[in-house]
Amino acid sequence: MEKRRLGSDGLEVSELGLGCMGMSIFYGGADEDEAIATIRRALDLGVDLLDTAEMYGPYTNEELVGRALAGRRDEALIATKFGVRVDPDDPAKRVLDGSPANVRRSVDASLERLATDRIDLYLQHRIDPAVPIEETVGALAELVGEGKVRHIGLSEASAATIRRAHAVHPLAAVQTEYSLWTRDVEDEVLPTLRELGIGLVAYAPLGRGFLAGRFRSPDDLDAGDWRRTQPRFSGENARANAALAAKVEELAAAKGVTPGQLALAWVLSRGDDVVPIPGTKRRAYLEQNVGAIEVELTDGELARIEAELPPASGDRYHEQGMSLLDG
Repeated sequence: MEKRRLGSDGLEVSELGLGCMGMSIFYGGADEDEAIATIRRALDLGVDLLDTAEMYGPYTNEELVGRALAGRRDEALIATKFGVRVDPDDPAKRVLDGSPANVRRSVDASLERLATDRIDLYLQHRIDPAVPIEETVGALAELVGEGKVRHIGLSEASAATIRRAHAVHPLAAVQTEYSLWTRDVEDEVLPTLRELGIGLVAYAPLGRGFLAGRFRSPDDLDAGDWRRTQPRFSGENARANAALAAKVEELAAAKGVTPGQLALAWVLSRGDDVVPIPGTKRRAYLEQNVGAIEVELTDGELARIEAELPPASGDRYHEQGMSLLDG
């Protein structure tokens, strides 16, 4: 598998990464044995960028990744995130903390859970409006100097925040949602990243499985699946977006690939500075996703996609989730 460069300070990762979140939380039941086998199979296939976060679980997903990498740590590049805590008085509520003190508390705890001595890419999960980004990035820069962290980045940051952060210490990557039905990053954030030489890590490139045909209705999901509560999978939005997913399926059939492979090939085509991290907890889907790197979309196919696939109906998150995005 070929490599893509994130940023200007030497971070090179596989052109396709693996999102590990769903192995522990949000997407229904978990199977730890299959999850660990999926991570190890990813390494076998040349997928080295593994994405997790302290809030996934919370904490249990980092522990899972650490167990999966036992004896194979040097084959992987670990990306993890800090700065979003669960409110102990209200588990549904998220608390942002970008303070330097929390940066230090979080990194040491993540290193322990991951059973490693360094984090390859450490990202602020959500921007804390109460703490100047310069202070947060200053603390991250100290971790780089100490060797605990190799590269730093942000998740869901605005163009203005990215500029301020990058002025303190070079960012290797910014992580945000980017897919056939979520393209707003192209308006301001992606041009800013390219101006500054920062890579983009694209999460949910399969529309949280919907564009891959993994489910057709929220009713197909487990009762506790987080997606059931989200705007894009509810009510009239769900019906409108089902038509969009059907169009992806039609285009994929014309190409002779799966819908998921078409969706990933489109994200991969956006540039060598874009690395999608489709999440899965099963080896079969992982192998299908990896097949997308062999799919080349022609200019005509790309033009048809642009013409026939509008953005999704509905917000990416419910009201509280949207409030945590950096405006």
